[in-house]
Amino acid sequence: MSPSSPPARNWGGTYAYRAARLHRPRSVAELQELVAGLPALRPLGTTHSFQGVADLPGGDLVSVADLDLPIELDAEARTVTVPAGASYGMLARHLEERGWAVANLASLPHISVAGAVATGTHGSGDRVGSLAAEAVGLELVTASGELLRATRATHPDEFDGMVVALGALGVVTRVTLRVEPSFAVAQTVWDRLPFAELEERYDEITASGYSTSLFLDWSGDAVGQVWIKERVAADAPPASRPPRGGAVLADGPRHPVPGMPTEAITEQGGVPGPWLERLAHFRMGHTPSAGEELQSEYLVPRAAALDAMRAVRALAGRITPLLFTSEVRTVAADGLWLSPAYGADVVGIHFTWRPDPAGVRAVLPGIEAALAPFAPRPHWGKLFLAEAAELAPRYPRHADFVALAERLDPDRKLRSPFLDAHLFGAGGDG
Repeated sequence: MSPSSPPARNWGGTYAYRAARLHRPRSVAELQELVAGLPALRPLGTTHSFQGVADLPGGDLVSVADLDLPIELDAEARTVTVPAGASYGMLARHLEERGWAVANLASLPHISVAGAVATGTHGSGDRVGSLAAEAVGLELVTASGELLRATRATHPDEFDGMVVALGALGVVTRVTLRVEPSFAVAQTVWDRLPFAELEERYDEITASGYSTSLFLDWSGDAVGQVWIKERVAADAPPASRPPRGGAVLADGPRHPVPGMPTEAITEQGGVPGPWLERLAHFRMGHTPSAGEELQSEYLVPRAAALDAMRAVRALAGRITPLLFTSEVRTVAADGLWLSPAYGADVVGIHFTWRPDPAGVRAVLPGIEAALAPFAPRPHWGKLFLAEAAELAPRYPRHADFVALAERLDPDRKLRSPFLDAHLFGAGGDG
């Protein structure tokens, strides 16, 4: 099949792709032939990244969205095998119809399973890991065109390095995830939680829900919104509680970006509903978030959360004018080599920026310097500046990942300027 032109921009409209061609194979065999024959390539997901992790200037991108593969649910094993290009929204509907669920969802159900897993994308929850932490199997086409199937049983020494891999080991075709019986969730929003109370009761607040998100702009003396998602009985009445400390129960639906229409937001008000209609912030059929925007996120050890937030608040005068909103979430530890949650529970400090690339790039050095004492790990798919020499020490298995990439892709055909700069090092030498 002849290649087409790649997308002009990412979904937020703020990154311009520089690749020359986009390939959309329809079968795994066609994909194997394509990958084996190309001198260089990068896998492309749903264009939700905010810089060049899925780009190859002047080169070839490969999308797996058209692969003719089924979703396979194994109720006995409590797993589901998903085509890599399927969105979490599609998967969620398929599972719910059969009485099953995944443990968590990201803010947006629009993202592809393989792209989210490959970049360590996450939802929120003190005891809930990233989306990648639910992966128990992978199928990928390596640089030579070989079809590789991996689980912890078949690849015990390498599987944890293959999950969050940024497309550097091959083109993923299918992902196997853990599932559990479907459950109900109620989502309640509180307004204006005083910072003083947040600092005093932070652990209690984040533990008060299955998933808890703080939305703020770093100015003033209060967190703008606290979203608490609780697992409840499906037939439970709407939650009705007194104000949580100094916060005030929201008197209607809230959008994370104050003033934005709320039609795209999953139902709030403490009304129980299926997990897939509450865990994501945004509904599948609507434009997510603010639309045209930039995003950055830095994940720091849970123990450093309050100090890290204080460091960011000190920069409010520079940060706030550039923000749509900021979100703070918790993520449980995992053992995936390139995961931002490797080895420790973490807190993600996320920024949804206005579409001002120059302004955002000007403020990022100050944010990264302020967070440097906490050894932050950036979200791989979002905008950050730190390069490989600075990031490598923050990932204890970094050298092992580089060695794995060299073995599976000895000709470095899956490399890119982004990966060379931020993962492998200048010139791609690791």
